[in-house]
Amino acid sequence: MSVNPKIESPDALKHKLFRTKDASISRKEDPFDFVRALLDGAIAGAAAGVVVESALYPLDTIKTRLQTVRGGGQIVLKGLYSGLLGNLAGVLPASAIFIGVYEPTKQKLLKICPENLSALAHLTAGAVGGAASSIIRVPTEGYNSFLLRDLPFDAIQFCIYEQLRIGYKLAAKRDLSDPENAVIGAFAGAITGAVTTPLDVIKTRLMVQGSANQYRSISHCVGTILKEEGPSAFLKGIGPRVMWIGIGGSIFFGVLERTKQLLAANKSSYSDKFN
Repeated sequence: MSVNPKIESPDALKHKLFRTKDASISRKEDPFDFVRALLDGAIAGAAAGVVVESALYPLDTIKTRLQTVRGGGQIVLKGLYSGLLGNLAGVLPASAIFIGVYEPTKQKLLKICPENLSALAHLTAGAVGGAASSIIRVPTEGYNSFLLRDLPFDAIQFCIYEQLRIGYKLAAKRDLSDPENAVIGAFAGAITGAVTTPLDVIKTRLMVQGSANQYRSISHCVGTILKEEGPSAFLKGIGPRVMWIGIGGSIFFGVLERTKQLLAANKSSYSDKFN
């Protein structure tokens, strides 16, 4: 490897970014690469999921209550942490499975996809990771709700994050710092949160109706909301949702990237010790 400190040209850096997205891709592939990526991703995902869920649970509670209140009803601000432990019991394994599947899937797809289709690779990897995590998430949320909001959200958010990160790296011509990863995560989360707010409103209405069965189906729910409350109802809670997911994206991706770096450094140190 050259020790010349000159700045790489944009074309050279772009080639490097697309062909070696992560340090694990640049290494000579061996039969255990997939397993290593899966395990490291699971650890990083679990850490990121627990941290972000604990930090932002109150905002999620407020958002849900805002979306379900009708007319001039008041939002109750008591018990904002109620149910957190139960949520963590689902978030930890779901996040571990999601990232554990997403990372090796992303690496495999980036190797076989043309450079100009990297967004498709990230989108597909996000969907695959989301589908894998449905093992945990579907029993707690319901399969229709998962397909309606969570799967599209996962795929879109990770695609936006990865593409913003690639673009920023190309512009900066260097690896990104923790604050930069966090800011990119915030943008990705906020954009995805805004775009998927209507899906979140529909999902929330279907989930909280209980045994009343006010809505017979997704299409009936959409029609009823349009008829009784108007199109603006589909944007209820968009402010708290964008803020919550934007901050959450910052925390999640910041913790995720830092944990991945720590795992990579520890693995490198371990290899040096025994080689």
